[in-house]
Amino acid sequence: MGLNLEEQKAVDRFRQEVVEPSMSKLVLLDFWAEWCGPCKALAPMLEKVATEYADKGVVLKKLNVDEEQFIASQFQVQSIPTVYALYQGRPVADLTSARSESQLKEALDQILAQLPIGEGGGDAQPQQDIGQFVEMGEAVLAEGENERALGIFAQVIDMAPDNAAAHAGLVRTMVALGETDKAREHLDSLDPTLAEDPAIKQARSAIELAGEKVDDGELAALREKAQGGDMDARYAYAEAAFAAGQRDAAADELLAMIEADREWNEGAARTKLLQIFEAIGLEDPWVVATRRRLSKILFG
Repeated sequence: MGLNLEEQKAVDRFRQEVVEPSMSKLVLLDFWAEWCGPCKALAPMLEKVATEYADKGVVLKKLNVDEEQFIASQFQVQSIPTVYALYQGRPVADLTSARSESQLKEALDQILAQLPIGEGGGDAQPQQDIGQFVEMGEAVLAEGENERALGIFAQVIDMAPDNAAAHAGLVRTMVALGETDKAREHLDSLDPTLAEDPAIKQARSAIELAGEKVDDGELAALREKAQGGDMDARYAYAEAAFAAGQRDAAADELLAMIEADREWNEGAARTKLLQIFEAIGLEDPWVVATRRRLSKILFG
């Protein structure tokens, strides 16, 4: 095909992530970039509508034009945001002009009425779609866009009230927003059968680690006391920093404590750091990077 190695990799990624799902689904393909303000303004509406239309066979895929320039060029994208509807690997509609929820829904209804999407039924595919939106919520939460993540998880729960991962994501988002009491109330309201799910346990750890938040003045005072070198003071500062959302500062302090005296208080600093890893999620990029730092201290 005359493609170089990087272009072939881009094509392979696109085939796997977009074309293959489009063989049985209607894919909304959103071309965007980090620097694009209108893209970020449009994203919540696309996510909301795609979530509501998941049971009708609609999925949302996002393509960063800076990272996938070759694919964007194949679609002749001249400006962003650009949104196409794809079915069986081919664009069937340009939805870029649908900038409101009602416009997009009207366009989707017209497209879906003409395509044999969802014929045959079955439960496995809807569950797969639910998983996609949970992943989307996790990605948005990892980017720090907590309000958007809250909306995504809430919509998933509306579609699948027994989805533990969605409830856990909602709880961790509430914690990130500083709504620890609401997060605890939500966990307490869940069916007991969900309580033992690993995702729910992870969310409960996030609540426990959030603790009682201190104001900026108290956090500054704790930081100053920690600089004196007292291990109890350093531990207290690390806990408060994490509760305040400053996970880098918390990890830096705990790692420094482990390096100074890994056996202090029966390894309390390491135990606390591992609790933080569990609460955030072991696959989170920040956790992976911080675990490498811990391994270097312990084994390097």
